[in-house]
Amino acid sequence: MKIERITVFGAGAWGVTLADLLAKKGYSVCVWDVDEAVLTMLREKRTRGTPPNFFVNEAVAFESDFAQAAAYGEVLVSVVPSFAVRSVCEKLRTSGGVQGRLFVSCSKGIEEDTLLLPSQVFAEIFGEQSLRYFAVLSGPSHAEEVCRGIPTTVVSASSESSTAVAVQDLFMTREFRVYTQADVRGVELGGALKNVIAIAAGACDGLGFGDNTKAALLTRGLAEITRAAVALGAQRETLAGLAGLGDLVVTAMSRHSRNRLFGELLARGRSSAAALQEVGAVVEGYRTTRSAYQLSRKIGVEMPITEAIYRVLYEGLSVPEAVALLLEREPKPEIY
Repeated sequence: MKIERITVFGAGAWGVTLADLLAKKGYSVCVWDVDEAVLTMLREKRTRGTPPNFFVNEAVAFESDFAQAAAYGEVLVSVVPSFAVRSVCEKLRTSGGVQGRLFVSCSKGIEEDTLLLPSQVFAEIFGEQSLRYFAVLSGPSHAEEVCRGIPTTVVSASSESSTAVAVQDLFMTREFRVYTQADVRGVELGGALKNVIAIAAGACDGLGFGDNTKAALLTRGLAEITRAAVALGAQRETLAGLAGLGDLVVTAMSRHSRNRLFGELLARGRSSAAALQEVGAVVEGYRTTRSAYQLSRKIGVEMPITEAIYRVLYEGLSVPEAVALLLEREPKPEIY
């Protein structure tokens, strides 16, 4: 079947960037968001202010009625924060369901309380059989660079190889290269857990630490991400790929990273609330830190950096105290 119409749920910076990319490829694109004010701004000015100096293709339409937006697309692309995944899926179920359409998830996080990944929330609402239409699009991809045509590589992961390939074809351009694979669990965990490590990386910057410290943090951060992901059924190789190491590096190092900036502000003495307000956009790692910590306890996997950030955000530990906590740990083998 030839795909012509695509619905994008979520008019954040990444949502409008992907909508623009798809429109430039010739697809008819409709974007829905819960915030009517943002949609009005996009209709009138073709920009939401972020990414900076970016204007959305005139062919992209903006729809505030969820049912109409859901009915429009032959492909559904979900680019909402992880805490809103369940809400979007439930709205979709009451609006007719998936109906054999591709569902592309771009959300990076772990649902609070249930500790479910987006694919698991999707399966809970639509049934395990619907996962053959489900794919994750993830990897090192800041909207600020993709919208400018800067070369970027990501991965399309699905348990159904034809779905992964279909999503690859949908998004692939010369500058936006898409690889395929089948490890949905690994791709989702890499995308979620790297945000926690990125907060720690930002704290390194805020404390004035150097390259040695940042390199150590990213390496040990990747080690604990991998331990947790493998314990939950992911493939180790996935965490060494685009959705693991790649996404970790870009999120922990980039000036565009909200999670990194959040950590830097914490290290400079801001409270969590003040830092979140100063960032001015969703910091996925803030909520994910608590979910990741709870998940690590549930599966019995040691994640010392995640625990340290959890204690800073939710138990009142200072950033210097968290550093001391990590540096004073008992000696360990590098790989365990």
